[in-house]
Amino acid sequence: MPKPTNYKNSRRKELGHSIRIALSLIVIGNIFWGCHNAIEHRDDVRPLVMHDVPANRLAFRFQADTGLPPGMKSEEGSEKVESIVKDFNTNRTYDALLRTVPSPDGRRVLALYGTADEADEAFRIDLYADDGKFLRNLTPPDLAGAFPDAVAWSPDGNFITFIAHRSTRATPSPTPAADAVPIAPLPSPSGSPAPVAKPSVLPNFAPVPLFITEQIYIANRDGYDLKPLTSREGLIYFYFSWAPDSHAMLALACKENEWRAREKEYKLPAGRPRLIEMDGRERLLDDQSTEALPVWSPDAAKVATAFDTDVAIYDAATAKPTQARIPLREPLLAASFVQEQKAVSALTTGNGNQATPQSAPDPNHIPASFNPIVRLDWPTVEKLYVKTAYVRFYSPMVNNFQRWHLVTLSPQAAVLK
Repeated sequence: MPKPTNYKNSRRKELGHSIRIALSLIVIGNIFWGCHNAIEHRDDVRPLVMHDVPANRLAFRFQADTGLPPGMKSEEGSEKVESIVKDFNTNRTYDALLRTVPSPDGRRVLALYGTADEADEAFRIDLYADDGKFLRNLTPPDLAGAFPDAVAWSPDGNFITFIAHRSTRATPSPTPAADAVPIAPLPSPSGSPAPVAKPSVLPNFAPVPLFITEQIYIANRDGYDLKPLTSREGLIYFYFSWAPDSHAMLALACKENEWRAREKEYKLPAGRPRLIEMDGRERLLDDQSTEALPVWSPDAAKVATAFDTDVAIYDAATAKPTQARIPLREPLLAASFVQEQKAVSALTTGNGNQATPQSAPDPNHIPASFNPIVRLDWPTVEKLYVKTAYVRFYSPMVNNFQRWHLVTLSPQAAVLK
């Protein structure tokens, strides 16, 4: 018997309602999943912080002649720790104190000094307490320090690093540790121990690999476990810089013939930048040499250096590093033309003559103020300062046309699909 018409209509309504509910659930589910997916992978679309932006995804804006970077440290040498100076003046009159390097917490101090039996450019390192108490000799007698400005503590204060090579002076065979007898100072007439003329270098240093060319050495904060961090004989490591989080170091190194060639031209040393991990593994950042000392970004995620008028930026905290070049020749050249025209105008009006409108710059004329990048400073992740100058090691040294410029970094615009 056929069902009534109103029954069929009721069934149609129920079926339509069920279909609408099912479709709504599907749509809601898709929206939820899409949102979840976008949240989960949003770092791939639009990084939240500069730390996550690959070097090759950076955008930049150039601003010429900004003046010194804010809060920039003085290029002059720091004052020596007074307690160490007093000890050398009183007890170590045969040694010449060159520099003192306090640890980050200020509790320990490295004393760099020269001796009469070392070459003029060589030095040794001793470890002191902050109150001027001698703790121990850090460098063995057959290891000569080089580049005193490079001696440094790691930012966390756990390691001591410096550059050194095999000493060129003749040294006697070391006394075996078992036969070494410490010599106590003779008492003075007043009953107190007499001051020692200079602490004798201990003969029982643990064996340390030595190299003819300058290598980077590392020791713990107590001055023990001394070992070379680099061991590439024939390469001269002349600069390094700790990462802000102490996870690695930047360095520059060159071959001996390259070093001599630049010396003959009175130029700054130039080397290939490299990243050195704490286990000694090296990553060559570029095969081109640079005289601009590499610097770390404040978040330790990237490093920067310069080649002539190009700024190079490399990733330093990722398994898949990228790199980028920022060409600044044209903006630097344009800024030099502007500066030159201002100088000419000022000179003309200063002589009482009327300034004439400047014509278009001669493309074959290079202003004297147009020079390569010789230094960088990276105070914040967004602001990278570069210094251009003319530097030659004549007598006296020439360092002219010093100018600071600003490169403001930002993520490239991302296209959201």
